[in-house]
Amino acid sequence: MLSIALKILTGDRGKYLGLVLGLTFTSFFMAQQPALFFAILNQVNSFVAEAGLADLWVMDSEVQFSRDVIPLSDTAVGRVRGVEGVGWAVPLYLGNAGIRLRDGRFQNAVLIGLDDTTLIGGPPEMVKGRLADLDQPDGVVVNADGANGLLARPNPVAGRPPIPLTIGDVFEMNDRRAVIVGISAGGANETGQPTIYTTYTRAKTYAPAQRKMLSFILVKAKPGFAPATVAANISRWTGLAARTPTEFEALTTKYFIRNAPPFMVFGLSTVVAFVVGGLIAGQIFYNFTLDNLRYFGVMKAMGATNRVLRRMITVQAFTVGAIGYGIGIGLASLASYAMGRSGRFVPQIPWEVLVAVALAVVTLCVLASAIGLRRVTRLEPAEVFKA
Repeated sequence: MLSIALKILTGDRGKYLGLVLGLTFTSFFMAQQPALFFAILNQVNSFVAEAGLADLWVMDSEVQFSRDVIPLSDTAVGRVRGVEGVGWAVPLYLGNAGIRLRDGRFQNAVLIGLDDTTLIGGPPEMVKGRLADLDQPDGVVVNADGANGLLARPNPVAGRPPIPLTIGDVFEMNDRRAVIVGISAGGANETGQPTIYTTYTRAKTYAPAQRKMLSFILVKAKPGFAPATVAANISRWTGLAARTPTEFEALTTKYFIRNAPPFMVFGLSTVVAFVVGGLIAGQIFYNFTLDNLRYFGVMKAMGATNRVLRRMITVQAFTVGAIGYGIGIGLASLASYAMGRSGRFVPQIPWEVLVAVALAVVTLCVLASAIGLRRVTRLEPAEVFKA
């Protein structure tokens, strides 16, 4: 009987393809929108993730997300270092700087100042040069995305690609000379602007002058001290907020979900995809069931029970669901791969999203089959033999 159900399903090619396409549409958008969502979140949190050595991020208690800088006085570093359980504490600057390129173009960039001695908080991977070369006069490190993109020099040959910046190239920040000593692999951010790394002292000369310049303090707990205990000590004795990288990323994620319009759009798009896909699948499956009522009536007249008919319709619904889900996830993965090849924006589809989309498709299949089952179970066999 199940093989008969599949033959009935594929017999009407138009409705069969309509069901598959409807569930493909649903699966694709319900996977692709969260993938874009997580890609942006990864870029937002990349700044925190790159400082892998730090157990805690210390900041003003009113900071709401990773790019929300409320400047502190440089003396805060010394106060944090004196707290019980602190192994080391180093300053970190985060801000914006205007770059004047050699050809006269102007470009805004994200400027990160690292501790002069340890360079903690810098990019974990270098494409060219070494992070240690920042000890050279006027040295800066530029992320590869910026060097190959917005900071690249126009090619003098018409129609040729721009010429990426490389080690030894010079530009100006805040009317001060900056020399590229390295190209980093990391540093991508949600703004799309280039990321420039330099020492903390040099960053304060490149950035617009303020009375307070310290953005964050990176802290490592002493052996035997739990980060949570050290964080509580820092908050108690300095009045500053101390958060683990995981807590800081969670705080940033919550802020963007609540306040950033793009994240609301992604959520709305996912809901719309579910509703529209459900309506399409439900309507087509209901019409499909109506068109095949005579076959179900004949089988019922021949002794098929409602239980058997339920199994047949359920198999039909879940067959198109599995096919639509597989094609939709495959297309979403291909789309993510195509966007990620540039390296600037890499959508990700975690397993939680795959499970959530599968559950959504199962829900749609149950609803669609329920619509058809209600009509079939109430069918009287004699109706199909009426003239």
